Amino acid sequence: MENQAQAPQLNPMPRIGDPAPDFEAVTTHGPIKFSEFNKGSWVILFSHPADFTPVCTTELSAFAQNSDWFEKHNTKLIGLSIDSIHSHLAWVNNVREKTGVFLNFPIIADLDMNVAKKYGMLHPGESTTATVRAVFFIDPQGIIRTILYYPLNLGRNMDEIKRILVGLQTVDQCACALPVNWKPGEKAIVPPPKTIEEMEERLNNTSYEIIDFYLAKKDIEPVE
Repeated sequence: MENQAQAPQLNPMPRIGDPAPDFEAVTTHGPIKFSEFNKGSWVILFSHPADFTPVCTTELSAFAQNSDWFEKHNTKLIGLSIDSIHSHLAWVNNVREKTGVFLNFPIIADLDMNVAKKYGMLHPGESTTATVRAVFFIDPQGIIRTILYYPLNLGRNMDEIKRILVGLQTVDQCACALPVNWKPGEKAIVPPPKTIEEMEERLNNTSYEIIDFYLAKKDIEPVE
């Protein structure tokens, strides 16, 4: 039987609830070990297709312009593309010169695609030479909590990224769930009862907004 060429083996796509794959990499802020970078804070790890491209410039500028907001919410930003460190540095300088925005978070130089492969950022149906616009929300315990993917020709929504982060921090703080289109300051959903006793207690709780025994809402303390 003739030998048949085999497709290259790709790493399994990371999933929500998985530990974030660890790695060491060169960045615009020097070398990092991701598990050390992640320790004690949330991390938003995001990829962009290439330096010196228009959509990516608007996106990374938006992250930079909101960096104080993310810092206030105990969240570090870190970008990635499969460009060289020299390309990253030249692009950071170019964006600052042309727009006045300084990309003040680390950007990973991933020429060997090691990190991109670990995080499933390469989607051959979209491109074999550039990462898609992936966003990973990773909590202080190093667990992936949310994953977003955008195609090459559609920029991300910064309002939604901020809403997701606050939502994740809110459910952790308040042990609740959040309804469709939830925004900070709105009521949360109380987990449904699991026994008749809990159901009766629920129906008699005057502090809840009761729709039915399985669907009730309550006011919560906002995440600062």
